[in-house]
Amino acid sequence: LVNNAKGKKFYQYTAIDEYSRWRYVEAFEEHSTYSSAQFLKHLIQRFPMPIECVQTDNGVEFTKRFSTSGKETLTLFQRTLKELGIQHKLIRPFTPRHNGKVERSHRKDNERFYTSHTFYSFEDFSKQLQTYNRRDYNQFPMRPLGWKSPQTVLREFIDRGVTYV
Repeated sequence: LVNNAKGKKFYQYTAIDEYSRWRYVEAFEEHSTYSSAQFLKHLIQRFPMPIECVQTDNGVEFTKRFSTSGKETLTLFQRTLKELGIQHKLIRPFTPRHNGKVERSHRKDNERFYTSHTFYSFEDFSKQLQTYNRRDYNQFPMRPLGWKSPQTVLREFIDRGVTYV
């Protein structure tokens, strides 16, 4: 849950490329395996390279690994990954630092975005989130990237191969 307006809850899904730190975010009105599968499909459409592996936490929107039902059936998200030939890596339970880049980006979102914005509808939230991500994250120079933006690093990788060491 990231915010709400008029009693409705909104959720932010986030994916970060390990190499370039290019980030894709999307707003959803529910936190479910269906939303997770939709997010994955949208991510694949927008990321300019094939995705080989996705790492997530152990939330029920991603896995039934710790389900109380006793049997571990695949979620819609996991079935979608399998259909697309994408490996699914789960982090160690209760270890959010293993998803450190995403966790840090969420902390920065709270500092830079959520504390200073008001949302009047889901559509408003979604639009503001996309604008913020494009302007204040993917085009923002980062020290770990040699003061290049994630967008620049990704473009250089695609255009010329690995240019950042």
